[in-house]
Amino acid sequence: MPAFSADCRRCPRLARHLARVRDRFPDHHARPVAPFGPNRGRLLVVGLAPGLHGANRTGRPFTGDYAGLLLYETLHRYGFASRPVSTALNDGLRLLDCRITNAVKCLPPANRPDPAEVRTCNDYLVSEIEALPEGAIVLALGRIAHDAVLMALALKRSSRPFRHGARHALPREIALFDSYHCSRYNTQTRRLTPAMFRAVVKAVRDRLDVSAGPRRRGSRASR
Repeated sequence: MPAFSADCRRCPRLARHLARVRDRFPDHHARPVAPFGPNRGRLLVVGLAPGLHGANRTGRPFTGDYAGLLLYETLHRYGFASRPVSTALNDGLRLLDCRITNAVKCLPPANRPDPAEVRTCNDYLVSEIEALPEGAIVLALGRIAHDAVLMALALKRSSRPFRHGARHALPREIALFDSYHCSRYNTQTRRLTPAMFRAVVKAVRDRLDVSAGPRRRGSRASR
């Protein structure tokens, strides 16, 4: 599997689009966005793709845009992030036992990657899932992220359909948890409420704490 590279240009349409974005916004990152967080974190959060003025601007997943507000606040609430707000690469925020990535590492036109681009970028996701320890959890934000995870594991979509709040068994005792994407559209239309998203992340926290044993559970008792 290829190692992540910010110089990746394997998708011609995305490479052309990023070149236009760099010309229009010279202060933006406007390159493939690397995953954020420790390599061996037991939680892997998978989003769709960088947003124009979010990760595409800052170079960190879900940072600087609306979608990141609920995500980082919730990760902090349940002990996966050192701070509740992510603003920039140098803001001091650390992820704890957690890593964030995207199914597609480059900003797509109109926030919609082509299926071929999801397939091309899937090699990176394969590597990220292979690096997970046994018993880890993958949290897919939205159907495209969910399907990309199944593609990375060569599993049929029909075997594990996407549904908000669903949990699916994966190889190596890894679990796939589903949530609607925490996008502005989903949260403003109330398709995804903060309470709904917190319930999913709390379920992730509870499962990881159980697998960690009594000592780790006790350290989380106050949350």
